[in-house]
Amino acid sequence: MPIKPIRSQADLALHGAPPAYAEALHVGRPNICDREAFLQRMGQVLDNQWLTNNGPLVQEFEQRIAERLGVKHCVAMCNGTIALEIAIRALGFSGEVIVPSWTFIATAHALYWQDITPVFADIDPVTHNLDPAAVRRMITPRTSGIIGVHLWGRAAPADELQAIADEHGLCLMFDAAHAFDSTYRGQPIGRFGRCAVFSFHATKAFNTMEGGAVTTDDDELAEAMRLMRNFGFAGYDNVIHPGTNGKMIEACAAMGLANLDGFDGVVATNRRNHAAYREAFAGVPGITLLEYDPAERNSHHYAVIEVDASCPVSRDHIIDALHAENILVRKYFWPGCHRMKPYRDLFPHAGLLLPHSEAVASRVIVLPNGAAVDGAVVSTIRDVIVALISKGPTP
Repeated sequence: MPIKPIRSQADLALHGAPPAYAEALHVGRPNICDREAFLQRMGQVLDNQWLTNNGPLVQEFEQRIAERLGVKHCVAMCNGTIALEIAIRALGFSGEVIVPSWTFIATAHALYWQDITPVFADIDPVTHNLDPAAVRRMITPRTSGIIGVHLWGRAAPADELQAIADEHGLCLMFDAAHAFDSTYRGQPIGRFGRCAVFSFHATKAFNTMEGGAVTTDDDELAEAMRLMRNFGFAGYDNVIHPGTNGKMIEACAAMGLANLDGFDGVVATNRRNHAAYREAFAGVPGITLLEYDPAERNSHHYAVIEVDASCPVSRDHIIDALHAENILVRKYFWPGCHRMKPYRDLFPHAGLLLPHSEAVASRVIVLPNGAAVDGAVVSTIRDVIVALISKGPTP
């Protein structure tokens, strides 16, 4: 693999990607399953001259997702963040809502944006998901709900969280942004809690270019969210509910339908790559590959390693070395929501209650996966890390 220096991530954000960036191996390269199928669908869109506003492809997309996940309703949205915000508002959350800090910042923002305080509970250091015991400790008289996150597509403890919610009269929903087509105890994620929110952003295993959805078996909740995503309109000139613009457009549904037909192939590729990473890192000191439960379905989209204290070099030194070789690995979700400025200002001492979140945040590296990765790429990544370790401790 050619080695090409690249600019820093901050520089990329400010100035855009240089040509070498397109050739880099990076986390989140989009899966595009069938270009011709997508273009054929887009021809339908142009022929129909129906570009948005609950078009026929969006309706087909919703039906197929609902059938695949075994739920009554799929409400497609323009992106996963708007889907979170609409679900939160439709459920009537207020006051405080318990969430993990070890998640993408949108989980917390979707609450705070609506004047709801995200209260951060710690995670299980093995599963990286909410620890039910930590959730119990964070409940106060102002708590109205819990948002569980199925991190890396590995299911959060839905039954235990539901029991806590029922005991305290709280509403439970799930952020399933990573978990499309994953299962929990053999049942598709999307069927637990009052609802589940999915992201179909370009970086996800299954994408619609940009998009999201909420799944639920609650008829009234689904109807409310359909109104809310379209300004509250119920027919022409008849606004019956407060709302916003959260609609998925036909072009995104076209991509989703094309990718849905090829999704099983994406999963097969990811599983192959994950097995190659497992073999490559076996016996490498201080490096542990995150595993998936073979009894559950998972996209295997996230190839995650943890760098523990026994590793002769630091996590950040490994990341710098890989970036220098044009392999754009990520920390995900460093340094945790509670250490991002809006929440650091609110809860300056939150870290004292989140020891596992902070420890995991300091150890994780997410590696490239998907169709751009093969055995040679995996070997290159391993060789860079092993060569670095062989030089001895980080200066």
